[in-house]
Amino acid sequence: MNNQRKGRDININMACSKSNLNIGIPRAISYYNNYPFYYGFFSKLGIEIILSDKTTTETINNGSKYVVSDTCLPIKVFVGHVINLLDKGCEKIFIPSIQSTDYKINNCSKIRGLPEIIRNVLDKPFQIIEPTLDKTEGIGLKTFCFDIAKEFGITDKNLIESAISYGWNIYNKFCEMTKSGIPQQEALKNAINENIIKKNVELVRPISVVIMAHGYNLFDERISLNLINKLEKMGVKVFTSLNITRNEAINSIHELGEIQYWANELDLTGTAAYYMLNKKVDGIIALSAFGCGPDSLMVDEIQYHAKERNMPMLHLTIDEHTGEAGFITRIEAFIDMLIRSKRKLLQKQHNNLKILREPKKTIEKNKVLTDSLA
Repeated sequence: MNNQRKGRDININMACSKSNLNIGIPRAISYYNNYPFYYGFFSKLGIEIILSDKTTTETINNGSKYVVSDTCLPIKVFVGHVINLLDKGCEKIFIPSIQSTDYKINNCSKIRGLPEIIRNVLDKPFQIIEPTLDKTEGIGLKTFCFDIAKEFGITDKNLIESAISYGWNIYNKFCEMTKSGIPQQEALKNAINENIIKKNVELVRPISVVIMAHGYNLFDERISLNLINKLEKMGVKVFTSLNITRNEAINSIHELGEIQYWANELDLTGTAAYYMLNKKVDGIIALSAFGCGPDSLMVDEIQYHAKERNMPMLHLTIDEHTGEAGFITRIEAFIDMLIRSKRKLLQKQHNNLKILREPKKTIEKNKVLTDSLA
């Protein structure tokens, strides 16, 4: 499981390497959904976490140098974050192999094989901490966590179980806040400080959309080109997968007559289905990485059901070459279309309500019309 290479070709930061109890975590892939748990677990074990810096164009370019050109953007970004941690002097980097999150609920092949990808493209001296989570094969979270602790020489069962419990505690606080509408970064900051904040009353916005996207695409501000912030500046209420429960997403998939196959399907199909079926939004925005096979299948699936229900939908694809100007133009055009459609709908509802409120007058008008025709 370990990857110890010879020929040190990076400068080791003494502040990072002076203690064996530290670990580098790339700010990519599972970070955006699972970091609250990781933070609680590692901190309880007394292991210092060293995060990579936020994604920049340089991060993407650095990662792209080491992989073939048709590799999807999230993997290029992940490689870039590992390089960033190596530049910080980290000798142990957390790269879990998350095979399946439930029985036969699988991740895509690239996420399943992340440790092998990194091992084969980066010939640098560091150790990969690569626990496996594979519920299809009966390898659950407890085994996953015990394997991590073992890499640091920690074998105290009570301590490890306490760390797992603390990790869940932080994670649950995070989920409680995001489901109430607290933004992802704000909820994360408060959760790791063991705080729970309540959302202030928000002004009603005229248009609302749900974004179906993986957390690592949507909440990385560089990858998503700050999509959520752009929409909010347009006066749009934005919903994401963090605003609903796992059961709500699963039940919504089944209500569409579909089945869950992919591990991240709750972020896409389940989230879009929930808001579409409950008529809670005016439109759907799908954000996916160019060339991602599972994403294309899930987006096509929702597009089919959205068309059946006359739900407007915009599909945005991103890669390292996506330009912000064209990105904004498409979003603005979509929101403008939603505003015009809603205005027509409200006008129609207003006219119908006016008729219902004045039935006697309407009947008299119809009688005069009928008499004149006679």
